[in-house]
Formats: sequence, structure tokens, C-alpha cells
Amino acid sequence: MFSLLPTLLVILSDRGSVVTGTEIPKYIFLTVLVITVGAVLLRGHTFSLIRARKLIREKDDALRLLAKQREEFAYKNKNITDSIIYARKIQDSLIPSVGFFEKHFSESFVLFRPRDIVSGDFYFVCERNNRVFVISADCTGHGVPGALMSMIGLQSLDRIIQGNASLHPSEILNILSREVESIFNRGDDGSFAIKDGMEIAICVIDKASKSLEFSGSFHPLYLLRDGTLIEFKGDKHVIGRKILGQDFTNHQIDLYEGDTIYLFSDGYVDQFGGADNKKFMNRRFRYLLVTIHKYSLADQKTILTDNFVSWMGNNEQVDDVMILGFRP
Repeated sequence: MFSLLPTLLVILSDRGSVVTGTEIPKYIFLTVLVITVGAVLLRGHTFSLIRARKLIREKDDALRLLAKQREEFAYKNKNITDSIIYARKIQDSLIPSVGFFEKHFSESFVLFRPRDIVSGDFYFVCERNNRVFVISADCTGHGVPGALMSMIGLQSLDRIIQGNASLHPSEILNILSREVESIFNRGDDGSFAIKDGMEIAICVIDKASKSLEFSGSFHPLYLLRDGTLIEFKGDKHVIGRKILGQDFTNHQIDLYEGDTIYLFSDGYVDQFGGADNKKFMNRRFRYLLVTIHKYSLADQKTILTDNFVSWMGNNEQVDDVMILGFRP
């Protein structure tokens, strides 16, 4: 139809051409022209409608597919979330409750804030032969990978202490390091198949001698005594990747009335926030502990928690947070 239009216009120009020897009247010319143009427009409109209907069908199909994919995603996400929530229950059953911790230390607190549903941080407390073992650990990463590492650490530590309760903290760390290394075997080229590990602090309180032994892998122990903070640093040996001959250091500490011990992971000091959106850092953390150390341990937990939330502001929590505070 479009190809006939120029021809008709030529034939019908100048008030029409001679057809069968007669001049076409003007009204016939206009009628034919209108009909021709109308037919062309109608055909174009019909094509537009067909295209529009096709686009609508394609859009409807895409929306139905998207809705189906969203439904499948929501179903899978719920299954995964339910599984992780159940994994949290398993982890909680292995990590001592706050009440169990308080049975060993009437003056104490546990500040435990996982970043995700499950945590890469964990703590452990038990008593063997009149000696109380207190452990805080931060496994590489957070969420599910960190939680899996924490399960390995918890089970290994419990087995090591159960096997020989007279071990020094440094000896426990040496054995733990060898066990973790044996679990994550080296590859054929001598490299580690998995480079995850944990940073850990172990202290053992001897009730009879009123003394404390400490050893750590990167993690320190803070002792608050008479308004002064004393830091006992951990060794820079990675659990599971310790070089042969690099044994952990054992610190012997005499305890006095009113001493307060703090073990912690790095989640608190690494949190971004404040007016300049920077990390909290160890310097502020030490100052905060010195400022509040005379308060009850319950009040200290409240102050530390409120300060953390205030510092974080609208930022997301960057890591698992754990602080143990107790008076032996």
C-alpha cells in the first residue's frame, strides 16, 4: 500500500489525469486521496497495535518470570536462613552461657555481639583441679566460615584441657596450633590448603595460689589494678601456621584484691564511627576501661554496650564483638 501512494499522487495531481479519455472530477480526486491516505494510516496503526500487543505480551512474560524467580529466591533464602539459625543454636549449645560464666566469677560480664547470625568469636570457661580456664578467641572471618572455625577451636580446646588439666596456657596453645595444622593439611607444594586461623587468649586462674597464667596468640590480656592498666601482650604466632621452634610465651601474674581482667576480640576497637567515621582504636578502648573500672561489672557492660552503639551510629557493625570482664 505504501508503494502505491506516490503513483496515485502523480496520477491524481493537477486535478487528476486523463483516464478513459475523461478528466477526473476534483471531488473524486479528493475522495480517492482521502481513502488512500486513510488506508495507509490504518495499516500503519494496525502494525503499531500488533507491535504494542507483542511488547505487552513480552513484558507480561518477563514479569511472570521475575515473580517466579523472586519466589524461588525467597524460598531458597528462607531455607538458608533457617539452616544458619539452627547452626546458631548448635553454636550456642557449645559456647558457655552467661549464667555459667557467672558461676565461676560472681563479678563478671560477657559482652557478645555477633555481626551475623553465627559468630567467628567464641569464649570458653571450665574448671579442672581447682584451676579455672578462661579463653577468648577470634577466628578468621565472621558468619558461617568463622563459625565453622570456632567449632573446631571449641572442640579442640575442650579435648586438650580434658586430657591434661595441669597444662600451662602456652602449652595449650602449642598443642592447639599443631591440631589445627593437622586438620588443614599442607598441600603438595608445602603450602596450607586453607589459610584461616584464630587469634586467642588463654588465662588460667589457680584458686589456691591466687595467681594467674596467661598466654596469647596476638590477643593481649588487660589487667586493671588501682586505676592502672597493665597490658600483657600475646605472641605474634598464628595458630595452625606457627613456625617450628616458635613456642608461645607463658606469663605468670600474682593476683590482688580488686584486680579486674579483660579479654577481648578486635571487633570493638575496629568499629567505624564517631564524628570523623574512624575506627574506635585501642587507645580509646584502654582509656574507657580505666575510666569505668571502678564501677560494678554489670554497669561496665552497660556502659561499653551503650558506647559501642553510640560510636557506631548509622554504620553497619564491621565484625563480631566480644569482651570478657571478670574479677578473679
